[in-house]
Amino acid sequence: MDKYNILIVDDDAEILESLKIFLNAEYNPITATNGVEAVEAALNNEIHLILMDIMMPKMNGMSAIVKIRAEKQIPIIIISAKTDDAQIVKGLNIGADDYIKKPFNLTELSARIKSNLRRYVQYDSFKDSGDEFEIRGLRLNKSTKEITLDGADIKLTPIEFRILELLMENVGVVYSIEEIYQKVWNEPFVNGDNTVAVHIRRIREKIEANPKEPIYLKVVWGVGYKIEK
Repeated sequence: MDKYNILIVDDDAEILESLKIFLNAEYNPITATNGVEAVEAALNNEIHLILMDIMMPKMNGMSAIVKIRAEKQIPIIIISAKTDDAQIVKGLNIGADDYIKKPFNLTELSARIKSNLRRYVQYDSFKDSGDEFEIRGLRLNKSTKEITLDGADIKLTPIEFRILELLMENVGVVYSIEEIYQKVWNEPFVNGDNTVAVHIRRIREKIEANPKEPIYLKVVWGVGYKIEK
C-alpha cells in the first residue's frame, strides 16, 4: 500500500484544508464536513484512521463515532476544542481511541497518527505464530486477533486488544497505569491521564459478566491491573 487513507472530519473549512495539506505528503486525506458525511465515507471507503471533530451540524462527532464503531474497528482520534475531562472520557467510552485538544501541535498530531496506525496495522495483520492464551474460557489468539469467551466472539478495538494481550501474556503480573500506557501507546505517560482506566472499563464491560465484580481483569488498589491467575 502506497498511502494510508485518513478521513478528516471537521466543519471548519480552514482546519479541514490545512490538515489536508499537512497530511497529503504521507497519507491520502479524505474530508467530510459533518457526522453524516463521516459515517458514509467511513462505511463506503477503505479508511485506515479517522480524525473526528465533535461539534458539527447534521450529526455531531459523538453520534458519528457510535455509528462507525458499530461496523468498523479502525482507529478514531477525536480533535476537539472541548477540553473538559467529562467530554474526553465520554469520547473514549463510546469508542474513540485517542483525543487531541484544539489548538493542537502538528508534530504531536503526526506522532499520534503514526502511533495509532502502527497499532492498527499490527492488529489487522496476520502473524503466523499460533500464539494463543486461554484463562477460564477467555481465549486470545494473537495470530487471528480473535477474542472469544466460552466460544462467543468478543469485539475489541486494536487498543483494547493490545491491553488485554499484554495482561494475558503476563498472567498474575500487576501493571501500573503508567506501564500499560507506555507499553501499549509507546509514548511517555502524562500524569493524570485517565485514558487507560477508560479502556480498562470498556474491556471489562465486554468480557466480565459483572464488570463491578470482575473475575478476569482485576485491580490491585494503588498499584495497577492484572489478569487473575
